[in-house]
Parts: sequence; C-alpha cells; structure tokens
Amino acid sequence: MIVRVALSRRIRLPAMVALAALLSGALAGCKTTGSSDTTGSVSSPAAQRSEADWRRDSEALSARFRANPRDADNAIRYAQALRASGQRPQAAAVLETAALHNPDNRALLGAYGRALADAGNLKQALEVLERAHSPDQPDWRVLSVQGAVLDQLGRHEEAQRYYASALNIIPDEPSVLSNLGLSYALSKDLKRAEATLRRAAESGRGDRRVRQNLALVIGLQGRYQEAETIARADLPPEEAAANAAYLRQMMAQKGPATATTLKKTIRARPVEGMEPVEESGT
Repeated sequence: MIVRVALSRRIRLPAMVALAALLSGALAGCKTTGSSDTTGSVSSPAAQRSEADWRRDSEALSARFRANPRDADNAIRYAQALRASGQRPQAAAVLETAALHNPDNRALLGAYGRALADAGNLKQALEVLERAHSPDQPDWRVLSVQGAVLDQLGRHEEAQRYYASALNIIPDEPSVLSNLGLSYALSKDLKRAEATLRRAAESGRGDRRVRQNLALVIGLQGRYQEAETIARADLPPEEAAANAAYLRQMMAQKGPATATTLKKTIRARPVEGMEPVEESGT
C-alpha cells in the first residue's frame, strides 16, 4: 500500500490501524498521502510515488475520462490516482459512471466495489462485489475484499469463510492471511490471530503491513517488548517504542471503553486489497 506518511509527533494507536492496510508504518495522528491500498501486490511501484505524481496523473486521466467515460481501463487508473491523492468519494463516483457504461466488466466492478468499501459504503460495496465474479469463476482478490467488508460490518464468521475460499484458490497468500488474522483478532481470538499472521509474515512474500499487523496482535496480548522488536524492522526505533508505550498505556485502562477502542483500532483500517483486479498480480 503504498503510502507515504507525514508523521505526527503525537503518536496514537488508532494510527496503528494503518497497520492493517494501507500502512507504510505510522499511526493515526498521521496523514496518509498516497495509497494504492493493495495487500495483494506487496511490492507495487506505487509505493515509490509521491502525491504530486498521483495528482499529475490524475489531471491527465481526468481529461481522458471526460472525453470518453466509457473507457473502463482509463476509469480504473483515474480512480486509483484519485484515491491515492485522498479523493476517495470522487474515485467511487468515477467508477460508478464507468460501470453504468460497462455493466458486465468484472474488473471494473471489482474496482468499483473496492472503492465503495474504501469510501465507507459497505453494503453497496457488497452488492457490487457480488457481481465482480461468479461461483464458477471466483476471484480470490474479490473474495478477500468481500471478507474485509464483512469484518467492518461486524460479520466476522462470515468474513472468515470468504478468506478460506480465497485461500483455497491461492494457498498461503499473505494478504489474505493478514486479513484473516485481523478478523480473528476482531473475534477476540488473539492466539489464532497471531498464528495466522506469523504464517503470513514467515511466507517470505508478506510486506511491512503484515509484520505490523503481527506486532499489533502480539501487543494486544501484553507482550509489548516483542511487539516493539517486530515493529522496529520497519519503523524508526523511537516510533516503534512510542507505539508500544501507547498500547501498554491503553491496555492498562480496563473496561468497556478500552475494548471498544481496540475494536475500532483494528476495524478502522482501510479495506485491504483495493487495487484493481487486473493490476494486483497473482
């Protein structure tokens, strides 16, 4: 995913939400400034792009879109540039227009469903994603996004079935395992969450987001030093230490408010696997 992050001096855990998806490694008080939001392509060139790059692309793609809103490929690229520069509702609107002209284009429907989810329109996203593939031709990336949307709706057992279906198609895919691990965490099954995230991290194909998700789950179990050690692989030492300290402080505050904060910390992540289907790779 694929973001540059402008770090705030005040580190807050809900920024660790970013560990769950478009994470480049910082925390919430932070401003994400360019994302491709995909866990599927863990080494996307988009990671190297600046917000200025995305905005420049957006201007050129916008002109093409106005000239021909029926061009599905251009619409997908334009929406990606909009999202990467923080214009998520606009990205969904572009894809909606293109989808009206291309109602059977599954790649476009997949991108549109993901953009809707990314913009918070979760129920509509599920409806669109259902049309982005079929039972006889399932797409593991769409299945994973459907699972992430269901998790955000609080339907964790159902989400986990979608992840399992995706893993039947592409076993040990780290992006799907990462989503599944976080789903277990939302279900308060931290041991299973840790085991799943370790499996993703040890696959050799996971990126920093997977490791940061693992650090979060380990920290939620009170093993703060171990969590900090894992986080240090991708974060500056002082930032990893600050994250662990905040998590320790929050966990020390018992009660329903803490549980709610923890759930928001995990669930508030942007939906994983948001890259257009044909650009994600396999």
